[in-house]
Amino acid sequence: LVFFRPLFAFLPLSVVLFRGPWRQQLVTRKPWAHLLRCLAGLTAMAGFFYSYSVMPLADAIAIGFAAPIFITALSVPLLGAKVGIRRWTACLVGFAGVLIIVQPGPGLLQSGALFALGATVCYAVAAISVRRLARSDSNVAIVFYFTLCTTVVSAGFMPWQWVTPDWIDLGLLILLGLLGGTAQLFMTEAFRQGEVGLIMPFEYTAMIWSVGIGYFVWQEIPGLAVWLGSALVIASGLYIVYRETTLKRGR
Repeated sequence: LVFFRPLFAFLPLSVVLFRGPWRQQLVTRKPWAHLLRCLAGLTAMAGFFYSYSVMPLADAIAIGFAAPIFITALSVPLLGAKVGIRRWTACLVGFAGVLIIVQPGPGLLQSGALFALGATVCYAVAAISVRRLARSDSNVAIVFYFTLCTTVVSAGFMPWQWVTPDWIDLGLLILLGLLGGTAQLFMTEAFRQGEVGLIMPFEYTAMIWSVGIGYFVWQEIPGLAVWLGSALVIASGLYIVYRETTLKRGR
């Protein structure tokens, strides 16, 4: 899954890449920052994919909603950002929501929640790396080097992990790469053109799609703890985004 996701993402990426002077678009001054972004993003992808296979889809998606909380917390040591008491309070509320969803206990590792939580932290590191790279590199370069790195690294595991797919699974794997690559380009461009406060709320609609798909495909119904925890995580995440947008406008 991790191998096919970036492999076929090259197809939509190439359409954008060759629309302009592709060599200039791939110029980078921060190769090590790209490497950090790639490793963090690859680890996040593997963690999320594993969690999807062992826990209800909506539960894993709900844990992933904690990304803005971890981004805010990690931006202090990694970006030198200043976070006020309001956003720290929102982080604590959101983390309480995560604990409600995860429900720490002896079966935490078997539930897959720990992998989803670790993947969310790695996703936050990757997002912070993208923020730093966006100051000097093009969107195409950021997406291209991530796609290239994840393809090469995951290919190294293929001799031990390869399972020959049937035609239906092969079609789904190709679709995974095409949709994933297209979505990544769209989201990168959206964050470049629009304000974070207007874009982030759309990500939270993933809860609607995950609940619907989980119910109609696997007959999964999220429990009360998932709904309550999701409400806290989403509310804190939206407040953090709102607060950051307000402070940015003030500056």
